[in-house]
Amino acid sequence: MRKLKVYLDTSVISHLLQEDVPEKMADTRKLWEMFKNKKYEVYLSTIVLKEIQKCPEPKRTQLIDYLNEIEFTTLDITEDVTAVAYKMIEIWNPSVLLESED
Repeated sequence: MRKLKVYLDTSVISHLLQEDVPEKMADTRKLWEMFKNKKYEVYLSTIVLKEIQKCPEPKRTQLIDYLNEIEFTTLDITEDVTAVAYKMIEIWNPSVLLESED
């Protein structure tokens, strides 16, 4: 069976540290375990990586540490094509992927 391909935008990654929304943080961390276990093919864009680099410390280092835990493919996406790309893919929040596991 082919693995589902999952594109992560910056907001999903930042939910790993979103203590003011504990349910989203918990869901994202569960999903992260699935990424670590290679259940999905994970994709990030160069835009996401640039946005993470702009985060203040210690958040930047924490997010980079999380990214170092998983395998992902970097897509060279510019701001110009991002709007078009979003129209071609389905955008789901992490809890949807968790629900599909039940």
